Amino acid sequence: MKISASLYSSKQRSITQLVDELDKCHIDFFHIDCNDDPSVFEDIAAIKKISKTPIDLHIISDRPEFYLPLIEKHEIDYVTFQFENLNGKKIHLPKFQSTTWGLAITSDTPVDVFEEYKDDCDFILMMTTTPGQSGGTFRKDNFKRIRKFRNKYAEKKIHVDGGVNDETGFILRILGVHSVVSGSYLVNHESIGEALLHLRSSIIHSDFHIKDFMIDVQDAPVLPLKNLNVPQVIKHIDDYNLGFTLLSDPDKKLAGISSNADVRKGLLKHLDNFNNITLDDIINRHPVY
Repeated sequence: MKISASLYSSKQRSITQLVDELDKCHIDFFHIDCNDDPSVFEDIAAIKKISKTPIDLHIISDRPEFYLPLIEKHEIDYVTFQFENLNGKKIHLPKFQSTTWGLAITSDTPVDVFEEYKDDCDFILMMTTTPGQSGGTFRKDNFKRIRKFRNKYAEKKIHVDGGVNDETGFILRILGVHSVVSGSYLVNHESIGEALLHLRSSIIHSDFHIKDFMIDVQDAPVLPLKNLNVPQVIKHIDDYNLGFTLLSDPDKKLAGISSNADVRKGLLKHLDNFNNITLDDIINRHPVY
């Protein structure tokens, strides 16, 4: 999972000091919020003079077209426009050689609004607290929203901004999030290197419960075992991109599980003829649960 440092969240360091320290720790991106303020491009120009780290720009404005020439001029790497500020109008996103586009949405906006932008945007930025406010608390209903988006737009990347610390970062990695923006937790930490290490590694304690981010049965891959065949199982595992599928009996009770590992074991049993593989070869009918 990539880490994007929110530069404007710093209370202790100048931008140049912060950029230098973050680069020494091998940060992935620099995140900059533009609240309809073109002067941020002066900061971007100054950053580009001292660093080659990609810029991750989030524009919150009801006049998005105004910023397109500036984005092209400064060759911004990643750019998101805040959906709610577009006031229902569709923005045309040109093909810039240096820029990858994304759409930012707040926690109260349905992820389905991405449908209109799926051909222009390579990723979504989920604002998991209040946009533009530093130090907010992560809203745990976003765990389910992340799963929903991942299931619907498997080829698109998910970025998260808001309330990201070592605890939420650990869970977001499990959910397959591509990149997170960390503000106060990272840039105001006594040791940026230590904070970055915690964001990239596992944690020991968490106040979240498994039920807060577990996959609900309605979001999980489930196939009825009756009249099932091997190709259907393998395709279902691949379609959901979770590495497994559950199998149910006629009463919709758990009857087994088939995972990538189970399929691999089935293949190894029949290396001489894959056509001899049966459901029993790739299904664990007594999973621990």
